[in-house]
Amino acid sequence: MSPNLQARHFSALGSTCELIAVGASPAALERGQALVLDADARLTRFVRNSELSQLNAAKGRPMPASPLLYGMLEAGLYAYAASGGLVNIAVLPALCAAGYDRPFRLGLSQPSSLTPPVTPALPEVLWLDPATRTVALAPGAALDLGGIAKGALADLLIAELGQDAVCNLGGDLRVRGSGPSGDGWHIGLCDGSVVALTAGGVATSGTTRRRWGKGMHHLLDPRTGLPVYTDLTEVSVVTDTALHAEIYAKTAVLMGSADGLPFLSQRAGHFAVVAPAVPAAAA
Repeated sequence: MSPNLQARHFSALGSTCELIAVGASPAALERGQALVLDADARLTRFVRNSELSQLNAAKGRPMPASPLLYGMLEAGLYAYAASGGLVNIAVLPALCAAGYDRPFRLGLSQPSSLTPPVTPALPEVLWLDPATRTVALAPGAALDLGGIAKGALADLLIAELGQDAVCNLGGDLRVRGSGPSGDGWHIGLCDGSVVALTAGGVATSGTTRRRWGKGMHHLLDPRTGLPVYTDLTEVSVVTDTALHAEIYAKTAVLMGSADGLPFLSQRAGHFAVVAPAVPAAAA
């Protein structure tokens, strides 16, 4: 490692995180890591007294939200609108019904039967009051911030790391500066290609990780409440922010190639896909 390069590697947000910067002080990376760990504690759905869990359990009662949670809920509503409803943080009841009811590292079980609950339209169950920074969630609804939190948080944290850095939160990245070699930060995409970036965001979404049981995975289609069946198994997007990259990549996977590739062509600066042939019996 270059003596001018500082790096932190740690686990948070259910993933491996990296903060890497050229010319930054160790204290800057320490502050960045502390912010990620604080976000992890506030936004996890797996700890009963986390801020997100308190909202999920509030049964419709309004509650004050921290600036962090409020911003992530705003990002969730934005993602819903930008994806035509396909990226919907209100999918948590369906995730739990599919067996994703505990941290993945503890092992998930195939559900004995699967009758997915209907995923509601997010704007119909989540209300934000910017004047008081109060939030409310309809009784019976529950949220999982997932990749939306990673993308939005990477965008927030990049300024903490200085002018030449990369913030990688479980594969959602925000980049700025020329990197240790002077030609940008080299980021690998899902198809094995590499891009060199001096600014922007990158995210990869797909169905090949976080799998359990028979055909179960974490990327649910809110239209069915079931793990999506798609001919795009992985999508990487390079665009202006990590949040946009996360939204666009996930939307494309959920759409499949017929609609997803035109969707990406209209929005992404660059993208890569893995799309193995669909078996004839399943086509």
